[in-house]
Amino acid sequence: MNGLVATVTLALVSSAAARTFTVYNQCPFTIWPAIFTDLNVGSAVPDHTTGWQQDAYQSVSFNVPNNWQAGRIWARRDCDFSTNPGPNSCLDGGCNGGLVCDPHTGTGVPPATVAEFTLGLNGLPDNYDVSLVDGYNLPVRISNNKGCPVADCPVDLGPNCPAEIQGPFDSNGFPVGCKSACEAGLGGDPANNPNCCTGSHNTPATCPPSGVQYYSYFKQNCPNSYAYAYDESSGTALWTCDANLAADYTITFCP
Repeated sequence: MNGLVATVTLALVSSAAARTFTVYNQCPFTIWPAIFTDLNVGSAVPDHTTGWQQDAYQSVSFNVPNNWQAGRIWARRDCDFSTNPGPNSCLDGGCNGGLVCDPHTGTGVPPATVAEFTLGLNGLPDNYDVSLVDGYNLPVRISNNKGCPVADCPVDLGPNCPAEIQGPFDSNGFPVGCKSACEAGLGGDPANNPNCCTGSHNTPATCPPSGVQYYSYFKQNCPNSYAYAYDESSGTALWTCDANLAADYTITFCP
């Protein structure tokens, strides 16, 4: 009897210490979602594979520990892992490891729209955002079941993306990405570049949005997204939710 009680208690504790994350593919085509955790920041990881195929209109749910830190979820497009699986197996967003992203180095190849999470610890709130810092490859929305703010980039930024940052392109010539100015190689030396917020431009004061090429294209189309490295000053880049609410989150591609 004591063993049964212990088992039930353990189950209750386990369910209380995790959130439910749901990835919904609302795109009319197959995507290959991926998860990455920066293990230099925290060791807690979701109880799900780091990469999988997800067909159109399919939903996938998994548990995420309450103490998940520096987590990233994104989706890859136009993948073929049959030969030489790795970061170049997908047209964009690919990762080291092929289908299943390497837990240490599988962060995803830009351009990629990324849903980012750091769940609250020690009285801090959950922090989450839709990041365009690594460019754009799919519309994404982060919603939740507790009425906290929605973070999103609901617009397809590919077709109207300025020419010098547009791409890559699919076999029909359709743009499936929009690179950041940094990723596109604009602005000179990447180690000291206003578009990359590096070198002498590595603080919010020395890397204002006005100095980042095409910042306005990303931010005006997706105002509730994180559009460059120091975009918190916009007030609509980083979103929070009281960690005591233990919110469950839904990441929708092509909302």
